Amino acid sequence: MPKSKRAKVVHLTKTQKKGKELTLRLYANIRECIPLYPYIYLFSVENMRNHYLKRVRAELASDSRVFFGKSRVMAKALGDSPSTEPHPSTSVLSAHLTGPCGLIFSHRDPPSLLSYFSTFHPRSYARAGTISTRAFTLPSGLLYSRAGEVPASEDVPLAHSIEPTLRKLGVPTRLLNGTVELDEPFEVCKEGKVLGSGQTTLLKMFGVAMAEFGVEVRAWWVRETGEVEVVGGQGMNGNGVGSNEEVAEMDASGEDEFGGFDDNGEG
Repeated sequence: MPKSKRAKVVHLTKTQKKGKELTLRLYANIRECIPLYPYIYLFSVENMRNHYLKRVRAELASDSRVFFGKSRVMAKALGDSPSTEPHPSTSVLSAHLTGPCGLIFSHRDPPSLLSYFSTFHPRSYARAGTISTRAFTLPSGLLYSRAGEVPASEDVPLAHSIEPTLRKLGVPTRLLNGTVELDEPFEVCKEGKVLGSGQTTLLKMFGVAMAEFGVEVRAWWVRETGEVEVVGGQGMNGNGVGSNEEVAEMDASGEDEFGGFDDNGEG
């Protein structure tokens, strides 16, 4: 029986995929940067947040370029062997492009850049699956918006409109004359335990930030000498002396994500 055409779906807008175009642009941009910068840094991110990585980009914009794209494409641009590398020893650095990581092309020397990242650790709200860094309990009595995290004189009572949401999240609250109250303390989380989605929602509602964004420089390449230095390991020369085990392996689940950056994968 022929297929009916009556229920045909007509899309009013059409978008073209830019997968190959983005890949080629990322590859070309990295190749273009290699001869322009004396250092290439390979970094990974802890507790990834796009807005913080964009802030890093903005603060380094005067003398650096940041790329956070597909690991395979960035490794290909650096060369996957001595015969394909655009500059001596860049293929040694590409061997360490494992998991979600990025590249920084910079005029800043290693001590300067490492010093910058050592002080850049903004806090953010934890996501499900994160290990809690502290215990948090809602106190009994009248609930305030920060639940005792700040003095009551500097806080305000929790809005009554939020009370149904709290009950859905398992908090045994009650409304009393338009105020949200707890008859007994309610433990939201314990220190060192894995947080669930309901717990992270409650922590965010009460302004408790447990995640800390951080950038870890794992290795860098020096154009003048052609050497690759692995953080916590031995320096490597163009012969590839060194071990990938010296760089911590990361989960590759986000390897193909551009992390909300520009179309060319540049952060």
